[in-house]
Amino acid sequence: MLRSCTAGLRSLWALCGRREGAPRLSTDLPPAPRLFSTEKVIHKDWSLPNPSWSKDFKLLFDQFMKKCEDGSWERLPSYKHRSTQKSEDFKTYFLEPKLVKEERVSQVQLFTRGFEDGLGFEYVIFSNNDEKRTVCLFQGGPYLQGIPGFLHGGAMATMIDTALGSCAAIPGGIVMTANLNINFKRPVPICSVVVINSQLDKLEGRKLFLSCNVRSVDEKTLYSEATGLFIKLDPEKSLT
Repeated sequence: MLRSCTAGLRSLWALCGRREGAPRLSTDLPPAPRLFSTEKVIHKDWSLPNPSWSKDFKLLFDQFMKKCEDGSWERLPSYKHRSTQKSEDFKTYFLEPKLVKEERVSQVQLFTRGFEDGLGFEYVIFSNNDEKRTVCLFQGGPYLQGIPGFLHGGAMATMIDTALGSCAAIPGGIVMTANLNINFKRPVPICSVVVINSQLDKLEGRKLFLSCNVRSVDEKTLYSEATGLFIKLDPEKSLT
Protein backbone atom coordinates (compact mmCIF):
# COMPACT_ATOMS: atom_id res chain seq x y z
CA MET A 1 0.00 0.00 0.00
CA LEU A 2 1.24 3.45 -0.86
CA ARG A 3 2.04 5.78 2.01
CA SER A 4 3.29 8.94 0.31
CA CYS A 5 5.29 10.01 -2.71
CA THR A 6 7.71 11.72 -0.40
CA ALA A 7 8.44 8.44 1.37
CA GLY A 8 10.41 7.28 -1.67
CA LEU A 9 9.79 5.69 -5.03
CA ARG A 10 10.60 2.14 -4.00
CA SER A 11 7.23 1.68 -2.31
CA LEU A 12 5.50 2.90 -5.49
CA TRP A 13 7.32 0.47 -7.75
CA ALA A 14 6.65 -2.34 -5.28
CA LEU A 15 2.91 -1.73 -5.38
CA CYS A 16 1.09 -4.99 -5.91
CA GLY A 17 -2.55 -4.15 -5.41
CA ARG A 18 -4.97 -1.24 -5.53
CA ARG A 19 -6.11 0.49 -2.37
CA GLU A 20 -9.62 -0.20 -1.18
CA GLY A 21 -11.93 1.64 1.15
CA ALA A 22 -11.36 5.22 -0.08
CA PRO A 23 -13.85 7.75 1.32
CA ARG A 24 -16.82 8.56 -0.89
CA LEU A 25 -19.03 11.58 -1.22
CA SER A 26 -22.66 11.75 -2.22
CA THR A 27 -21.53 12.92 -5.68
CA ASP A 28 -20.53 9.35 -6.60
CA LEU A 29 -22.35 7.92 -9.56
CA PRO A 30 -25.09 5.37 -8.84
CA PRO A 31 -24.20 1.68 -9.01
CA ALA A 32 -23.87 0.31 -12.54
CA PRO A 33 -24.29 -3.38 -13.47
CA ARG A 34 -21.11 -5.30 -14.35
CA LEU A 35 -21.28 -7.12 -17.68
CA PHE A 36 -22.18 -10.80 -17.36
CA SER A 37 -22.53 -10.50 -13.58
CA THR A 38 -25.13 -9.55 -11.00
CA GLU A 39 -22.46 -7.76 -8.95
CA LYS A 40 -22.93 -3.99 -8.58
CA VAL A 41 -20.07 -1.59 -9.33
CA ILE A 42 -19.61 1.60 -7.31
CA HIS A 43 -17.81 4.29 -9.30
CA LYS A 44 -14.93 5.75 -7.31
CA ASP A 45 -14.38 9.50 -7.28
CA TRP A 46 -10.65 9.76 -8.06
CA SER A 47 -10.38 13.43 -7.08
CA LEU A 48 -10.52 12.57 -3.37
CA PRO A 49 -7.40 12.13 -1.18
CA ASN A 50 -5.62 8.78 -1.07
CA PRO A 51 -2.47 7.61 0.83
CA SER A 52 -0.15 8.61 -2.04
CA TRP A 53 -0.99 12.30 -1.69
CA SER A 54 1.85 14.29 -0.14
CA LYS A 55 1.44 16.58 2.85
CA ASP A 56 1.48 19.65 0.60
CA PHE A 57 -1.19 18.14 -1.65
CA LYS A 58 -3.51 17.36 1.26
CA LEU A 59 -2.97 20.80 2.78
CA LEU A 60 -3.89 22.58 -0.46
CA PHE A 61 -6.89 20.29 -0.91
CA ASP A 62 -8.17 21.17 2.56
CA GLN A 63 -7.67 24.88 1.89
CA PHE A 64 -9.76 24.77 -1.28
CA MET A 65 -12.42 22.60 0.35
CA LYS A 66 -12.80 25.43 2.86
CA LYS A 67 -13.35 27.83 -0.04
CA CYS A 68 -16.13 25.56 -1.29
CA GLU A 69 -18.15 26.03 1.88
CA ASP A 70 -19.60 29.40 0.82
CA GLY A 71 -20.42 28.18 -2.69
CA SER A 72 -17.91 30.39 -4.52
CA TRP A 73 -15.75 27.37 -5.41
CA GLU A 74 -16.72 23.84 -6.36
CA ARG A 75 -14.69 20.63 -6.41
CA LEU A 76 -15.14 18.77 -9.68
CA PRO A 77 -15.54 14.99 -9.18
CA SER A 78 -13.57 12.73 -11.52
CA TYR A 79 -14.35 9.16 -12.56
CA LYS A 80 -12.63 6.57 -14.74
CA HIS A 81 -15.86 5.89 -16.60
CA ARG A 82 -18.77 8.06 -17.61
CA SER A 83 -22.29 7.24 -16.51
CA THR A 84 -24.28 4.92 -18.77
CA GLN A 85 -26.50 7.75 -20.01
CA LYS A 86 -23.57 10.04 -20.75
CA SER A 87 -21.81 7.25 -22.61
CA GLU A 88 -24.87 6.78 -24.79
CA ASP A 89 -25.06 10.52 -25.41
CA PHE A 90 -21.41 10.69 -26.43
CA LYS A 91 -21.69 7.69 -28.73
CA THR A 92 -24.67 9.26 -30.45
CA TYR A 93 -23.01 12.66 -30.60
CA PHE A 94 -19.48 11.74 -31.64
CA LEU A 95 -19.32 8.31 -33.23
CA GLU A 96 -20.47 6.60 -36.37
CA PRO A 97 -21.63 3.12 -35.25
CA LYS A 98 -19.94 1.45 -38.22
CA LEU A 99 -16.53 2.92 -37.24
CA VAL A 100 -16.38 1.81 -33.58
CA LYS A 101 -17.33 -1.62 -32.32
CA GLU A 102 -19.69 -1.67 -29.33
CA GLU A 103 -17.37 -3.84 -27.22
CA ARG A 104 -14.53 -1.35 -27.70
CA VAL A 105 -16.70 1.58 -26.61
CA SER A 106 -17.67 -0.28 -23.43
CA GLN A 107 -13.97 -0.66 -22.50
CA VAL A 108 -13.00 3.00 -22.64
CA GLN A 109 -11.91 4.95 -19.57
CA LEU A 110 -10.48 8.38 -18.87
CA PHE A 111 -6.81 8.48 -19.89
CA THR A 112 -5.64 10.43 -16.83
CA ARG A 113 -7.32 7.95 -14.46
CA GLY A 114 -5.75 4.79 -15.87
CA PHE A 115 -3.06 4.33 -13.20
CA GLU A 116 -3.05 2.91 -9.69
CA ASP A 117 -2.98 5.39 -6.81
CA GLY A 118 0.19 7.48 -6.83
CA LEU A 119 1.77 6.02 -9.97
CA GLY A 120 0.41 8.43 -12.56
CA PHE A 121 -1.86 11.47 -12.59
CA GLU A 122 -3.04 12.50 -9.13
CA TYR A 123 -5.10 15.66 -9.40
CA VAL A 124 -8.18 17.52 -8.33
CA ILE A 125 -9.78 20.55 -10.01
CA PHE A 126 -11.65 23.33 -8.27
CA SER A 127 -13.89 25.62 -10.29
CA ASN A 128 -15.08 29.19 -9.74
CA ASN A 129 -17.96 29.68 -12.16
CA ASP A 130 -18.47 33.40 -11.47
CA GLU A 131 -14.83 34.22 -12.18
CA LYS A 132 -14.59 31.70 -15.06
CA ARG A 133 -11.43 30.13 -13.71
CA THR A 134 -10.17 26.88 -12.27
CA VAL A 135 -7.33 25.70 -10.05
CA CYS A 136 -5.87 22.24 -10.62
CA LEU A 137 -3.72 20.63 -7.92
CA PHE A 138 -1.48 18.03 -9.57
CA GLN A 139 1.04 15.49 -8.35
CA GLY A 140 2.78 13.40 -11.04
CA GLY A 141 3.86 9.87 -10.17
CA PRO A 142 6.93 7.82 -11.25
CA TYR A 143 5.19 6.27 -14.28
CA LEU A 144 5.15 9.76 -15.85
CA GLN A 145 8.93 10.18 -15.86
CA GLY A 146 10.74 11.74 -18.81
CA ILE A 147 14.37 12.58 -18.12
CA PRO A 148 15.46 10.89 -14.85
CA GLY A 149 13.79 12.45 -11.84
CA PHE A 150 11.42 14.73 -13.77
CA LEU A 151 7.99 14.52 -15.39
CA HIS A 152 7.73 13.88 -19.12
CA GLY A 153 6.75 17.03 -20.99
CA GLY A 154 3.85 15.19 -22.57
CA ALA A 155 2.47 14.32 -19.14
CA MET A 156 2.62 17.97 -18.13
CA ALA A 157 0.96 18.95 -21.43
CA THR A 158 -1.82 16.44 -20.71
CA MET A 159 -2.57 18.06 -17.37
CA ILE A 160 -2.45 21.56 -18.86
CA ASP A 161 -4.93 20.47 -21.53
CA THR A 162 -7.14 18.88 -18.87
CA ALA A 163 -7.05 21.99 -16.68
CA LEU A 164 -7.76 24.39 -19.55
CA GLY A 165 -10.52 22.14 -20.89
CA SER A 166 -12.24 22.06 -17.50
CA CYS A 167 -12.11 25.85 -17.41
CA ALA A 168 -13.46 26.14 -20.96
CA ALA A 169 -16.35 23.84 -20.06
CA ILE A 170 -17.70 26.38 -17.54
CA PRO A 171 -19.22 28.64 -20.22
CA GLY A 172 -18.83 26.30 -23.19
CA GLY A 173 -20.32 23.00 -22.08
CA ILE A 174 -18.92 20.27 -24.34
CA VAL A 175 -15.66 21.59 -25.81
CA MET A 176 -12.63 20.25 -27.68
CA THR A 177 -9.09 21.55 -27.95
CA ALA A 178 -8.32 23.36 -31.20
CA ASN A 179 -4.91 24.78 -30.28
CA LEU A 180 -2.56 24.40 -27.32
CA ASN A 181 0.61 26.49 -27.00
CA ILE A 182 2.94 25.73 -24.08
CA ASN A 183 6.15 27.41 -22.97
CA PHE A 184 8.08 25.05 -20.67
CA LYS A 185 10.21 27.11 -18.28
CA ARG A 186 11.54 24.42 -15.93
CA PRO A 187 11.11 20.64 -15.60
CA VAL A 188 8.77 19.43 -12.85
CA PRO A 189 10.30 16.97 -10.33
CA ILE A 190 8.62 13.58 -10.02
CA CYS A 191 6.12 13.40 -7.12
CA SER A 192 6.18 17.14 -6.51
CA VAL A 193 2.94 19.13 -6.32
CA VAL A 194 2.17 21.95 -8.75
CA VAL A 195 -0.75 24.34 -9.06
CA ILE A 196 -2.29 25.04 -12.48
CA ASN A 197 -4.24 28.29 -12.54
CA SER A 198 -6.50 28.63 -15.59
CA GLN A 199 -8.79 31.42 -16.71
CA LEU A 200 -11.08 32.32 -19.59
CA ASP A 201 -9.64 35.34 -21.40
CA LYS A 202 -12.08 35.82 -24.27
CA LEU A 203 -15.23 34.32 -25.75
CA GLU A 204 -16.04 34.75 -29.44
CA GLY A 205 -19.07 32.79 -30.55
CA ARG A 206 -18.08 29.13 -30.23
CA LYS A 207 -14.38 30.00 -29.69
CA LEU A 208 -13.01 30.14 -26.15
CA PHE A 209 -9.54 31.59 -25.53
CA LEU A 210 -7.86 30.61 -22.27
CA SER A 211 -4.52 30.88 -20.50
CA CYS A 212 -2.84 29.21 -17.54
CA ASN A 213 0.37 29.02 -15.57
CA VAL A 214 1.94 26.15 -13.65
CA ARG A 215 3.65 27.06 -10.39
CA SER A 216 5.12 25.43 -7.31
CA VAL A 217 3.08 25.26 -4.11
CA ASP A 218 4.83 28.35 -2.70
CA GLU A 219 4.27 30.14 -6.06
CA LYS A 220 7.98 31.03 -6.28
CA THR A 221 8.78 28.70 -9.20
CA LEU A 222 7.14 29.09 -12.61
CA TYR A 223 7.24 25.77 -14.48
CA SER A 224 5.10 26.50 -17.54
CA GLU A 225 2.81 29.00 -19.20
CA ALA A 226 0.21 28.10 -21.80
CA THR A 227 -2.61 29.40 -23.94
CA GLY A 228 -5.37 27.40 -25.53
CA LEU A 229 -8.18 27.74 -28.03
CA PHE A 230 -11.22 25.55 -27.40
CA ILE A 231 -14.28 25.13 -29.57
CA LYS A 232 -17.79 24.65 -28.23
CA LEU A 233 -19.20 21.72 -30.15
CA ASP A 234 -22.30 22.09 -32.28
CA PRO A 235 -24.79 19.31 -31.41
CA GLU A 236 -26.20 19.54 -34.94
CA LYS A 237 -22.92 18.53 -36.55
CA SER A 238 -21.04 15.22 -36.48
CA LEU A 239 -17.29 15.02 -35.87
CA THR A 240 -16.83 12.12 -38.29
